[in-house]
Amino acid sequence: MSTGLYEIAVIGTSWGGLAALRELVSCFPNDLRIPVVLVQHRHKMSDNALPGLLQDRTKLQVCEVEDKAPIEAGSVYVAPADYHLLIERGYFTLSVEDPIRYSRPSIDLTFSTAADVYGAKVIGAVLTGANADGAEGLRRIAERGGLAVVQEPATAESPTMPAAALKAVPAARVMTISAIGKLIGEMALRNESPAAPWREAVEPPEARS
Repeated sequence: MSTGLYEIAVIGTSWGGLAALRELVSCFPNDLRIPVVLVQHRHKMSDNALPGLLQDRTKLQVCEVEDKAPIEAGSVYVAPADYHLLIERGYFTLSVEDPIRYSRPSIDLTFSTAADVYGAKVIGAVLTGANADGAEGLRRIAERGGLAVVQEPATAESPTMPAAALKAVPAARVMTISAIGKLIGEMALRNESPAAPWREAVEPPEARS
């Protein structure tokens, strides 16, 4: 694990998430010192192609989580389809309990378990998506002293999820996908808390060609 302020990053996304995650992982440094856990809403019959699609964009190891697998720094973990992903101290647990907000995996559940175990040493980020999953989990991360980050809704393919997260955590950092990827790499090395609140300047959609 990292010897810095943060020990793990958890990322949640839904509609539009594939493109967002591919951009995100491409921005991670090759020497990333913390594990990153990705929770993407997928159909329960989805194949396991997602890790490979992300592996094409990063030199970090990308793998789908298996039950009781250890959590290792410098790896990118993908929640498997149709399983809840719970974070324990140093390892993962998979669950087939009922869907939460019609979703399994549940972003809220992964975020909340990360906050309960790692406390203020968690970075949580909510990206594009068409429902409110992740908002309560991000609130839990913020309440435990972790770093809450939200994709700028104006840049999201579906702004509903980041907008709900920002409503739940108004002091969250609001950033583009690429800036979130760079922030995770930088924060893994820090030994002091960043200033907050903070919002990245983003051009309005009509100003971009």
